[in-house]
Amino acid sequence: MEKIGFTIGKFAPLHKGHQLLLETALKEMDKFIVIIYETNITSVPLEVRANWIKSLYPEIEIRYALNPPDKYGLDEESVNIQMEYLSKIIKDIKPTHFYSSEEYGRCVAEYLNIVDRRIDNKRELVAVNATTIRSNVDQNMMWMEKMVYDDLKKYEKMK
Repeated sequence: MEKIGFTIGKFAPLHKGHQLLLETALKEMDKFIVIIYETNITSVPLEVRANWIKSLYPEIEIRYALNPPDKYGLDEESVNIQMEYLSKIIKDIKPTHFYSSEEYGRCVAEYLNIVDRRIDNKRELVAVNATTIRSNVDQNMMWMEKMVYDDLKKYEKMK
């Protein structure tokens, strides 16, 4: 049976923690899909964020999550809203694994009845998150590829 994994995220910005997850998935899966969410937490366009992944990992399939629901959370209503939305994006595939480093991974995996593959959930291997990076891009540049850093600086100036 073909192993098909996927993950979701804003990748705002793509950082070493994301890369650990992506590289682990590529070693373990036959096919891997990244669903990138549209967001207003960054001025970096969706296509630019997708290009970071395409440039580093051309074998990954990219899909866009446009106009996502506003309701987030781990409560049943929020999970159902998010999963109905996500199910439309992946309707043509039969994933076997969901990759994440977050608690919501359990919800996605349970809803789809697939494997919950958690990577560095406690941030012990890569002790950073995108919020920290956005708070001080220069101080946290070591957590990103140069192209990501350069794009962040470029779009920061355009604000």
